[in-house]
Amino acid sequence: MLALRGDIPAGADISKIHYRHASELIGEIVRFGGFCIGGACYPEGHPESANAAADIEGLKIKVESGCEFLTTQMFFDNNILYNFLYRLMWAGVNVPVVAGVMPVTAAAQIKRLCAISSSALPQRFIRIVDRYGDNPAAMKQAGIAYATEQIIDLFANGINAVHVYSMNKPDVARAIKQNLSEILS
Repeated sequence: MLALRGDIPAGADISKIHYRHASELIGEIVRFGGFCIGGACYPEGHPESANAAADIEGLKIKVESGCEFLTTQMFFDNNILYNFLYRLMWAGVNVPVVAGVMPVTAAAQIKRLCAISSSALPQRFIRIVDRYGDNPAAMKQAGIAYATEQIIDLFANGINAVHVYSMNKPDVARAIKQNLSEILS
């Protein structure tokens, strides 16, 4: 079970939120019993964390509460994930981490995604969006290719669990799987 607190609605009274942190929800699920529980993590830092150290401390609390694996928010530069994994290791957070990859298939999608996630965009990715963003078919193909290359690099560097944020586009997930057909066999 993936235990997420979720986004707090704008203007909501924090004192009336039942679970202020996902760790509280995780603890309750543990008491209920019978589930393998996962949680979210943000390689570039949770937007509500004061700094990187506070973010890692929050993840330690999730794990101590019963979180058995973490799934990352999307990222577009694998080096950000690799650095994040080293920070987790140094902090003693020793649970599996599933890498979250988002294939961006439309230029308008990237502005919205970055606004809600604070994800950094590498220059290589920006150039792809600049070049193909006005051509929907080309942007879709380029987005699938970029995500495929990200996943190949992750696998080559020892990451063995990837979550593709397909955004209800099964054709995109199928195309990535096809691109990885020999790698996954």
